[in-house]
Amino acid sequence: MNLEEYFARTGYKGSTEKQDLETLTDIFQHHIRAVPFENLSIHCGEKITLELEHVYNKIVRRKRGGWCMENNQLLGWVLRGLGYDTSFLGAYVFNPHQNAYATLMTHLVVKVVIDGKAYIVDGGFGVSYQMWQPMELVSGKDQPQAPGVFRFTEINGVWYLEKMRRKQYIPNQSFCNSDLLERKECRKVYMFSLEPRTVEDFRFQCTYLQTSPDSLFTKKSICTLQTTEGFRALIGWTLTETTYNYKENMDLVEFVTLEDEEVEKTLKEKFNIALERKLVPINVKGSYTI
Repeated sequence: MNLEEYFARTGYKGSTEKQDLETLTDIFQHHIRAVPFENLSIHCGEKITLELEHVYNKIVRRKRGGWCMENNQLLGWVLRGLGYDTSFLGAYVFNPHQNAYATLMTHLVVKVVIDGKAYIVDGGFGVSYQMWQPMELVSGKDQPQAPGVFRFTEINGVWYLEKMRRKQYIPNQSFCNSDLLERKECRKVYMFSLEPRTVEDFRFQCTYLQTSPDSLFTKKSICTLQTTEGFRALIGWTLTETTYNYKENMDLVEFVTLEDEEVEKTLKEKFNIALERKLVPINVKGSYTI
């Protein structure tokens, strides 16, 4: 495990001497554009484990992606290795179909402190809720980014993340009523406290999310990757490609349904993922929007 190999994986060729916000942002953006947010292991008969060496081998050497506990754990290791002041936090994800936050702390994020200012670095959410820049941990401040406007709100020690999106243009009208489309212009994303967490705090959740029939991740095979213009996502057999702000205050969302034999080819061509085992795609309706 070494940083040079990680940077070769993400294509980052910038400086590693300065522990500043500009360097952090550059490293972060290379990560989210090279490493997918994905749960394909669950649907290939592989077990997801949280041992750092396993995560490193999977993402760096096997050129796979991972979910938040993998992506953000690896990012935290990289940033600590470069000298950044980092810690892990735990979040509760908002479920739009239940209109409530989860009761289980399933989302791991990284907090980074630079010159006395705290930032949230989250490389493990995917689709349109994936931040493109570290977010300053301040309450009530709009933080515009390419994906939309993000904002933290703090109430009695609990922090809430929400995102305001643009209008969407969907050329393929047959997908206009897709359950994958987010309807609300302002969407709650997750809530968290500033209590430091460790990877140990997520071991039960890691097992639950990949085994429980109630888990979103057993109901849907998901692979998403940020691009320089937006993001692409393969959910079950549905491929979406989103271009942010392709017209003023409007995102372009293109849908296509793949045949079984097109899925693995698409993973290779669009996400640079070559699976070692056979993927069984799945997309049970509900509980996930892009």
